[in-house]
Amino acid sequence: MRLCYELDLEESAVELIKDQHLRGFFSDSTSFNILMDMLFIKNKYKSALEVLIEMKNQDVKFSKDTYVLAFAICYRLNSPESLKICTTLREEALIKGEVLPRRASCFAVALALNQNQVEKAVSIFSQIMKPESIICTNLNIMIHIQSNMLKTLIEILKDATEGNLSRFVKKRVFSEEVLAKVKEKVKDVPALLARFDELYGKLHINGQVTSYTLDDLLCHTPKDRRPHTVLLNKRTVSHRTFQPLSQSLWAE
Repeated sequence: MRLCYELDLEESAVELIKDQHLRGFFSDSTSFNILMDMLFIKNKYKSALEVLIEMKNQDVKFSKDTYVLAFAICYRLNSPESLKICTTLREEALIKGEVLPRRASCFAVALALNQNQVEKAVSIFSQIMKPESIICTNLNIMIHIQSNMLKTLIEILKDATEGNLSRFVKKRVFSEEVLAKVKEKVKDVPALLARFDELYGKLHINGQVTSYTLDDLLCHTPKDRRPHTVLLNKRTVSHRTFQPLSQSLWAE
């Protein structure tokens, strides 16, 4: 499977995974994860979902990376059906007592928001442990936007500008794209718009605004990501041919 990954032979890899004569040969999640990652990189989300379903049908145990991949695939498919699949997988995992990675939950929240299922997004977000990351910060803003909680929204931004801004304390950072949606939401309320403009200026002065979109943040690779991990890792060239790949998914 790793050879197929290096040679960009995703179609052959899919055939291997689905070959009934080899059923049970790929007995752990690693091979499935590598293949789903390869398909994701090439924007073949439907094929990646088929591999995920095959993995489930073969009763292969999901790893934490599998859940991240599964929810990322559903997020990119962005349909009522993919939300249903994501929800089912999440509920089954929780019933088993598994602790889902925060990153997987963030994809689930984003998908629910994209499908205008705000209550579901709120429910998932409320169960995220330590929601202080930049992704969670911006997802929280999006939840408030779609819930029409405008005054609370302004209070969140106010608290972010007035908190401890020491360089030794991690500041909350907001996406320019998300802030633009806040402004669009409050534009018809003069008092809130004026307050937003004031806070927006302070956030910029404090270096608390990033040009990354929410999608960029969801798919970003931190510097401390283990270099040997294949899952959702940024790869711009083939290790064999050194030719550029068309696109890649960045992972948290």
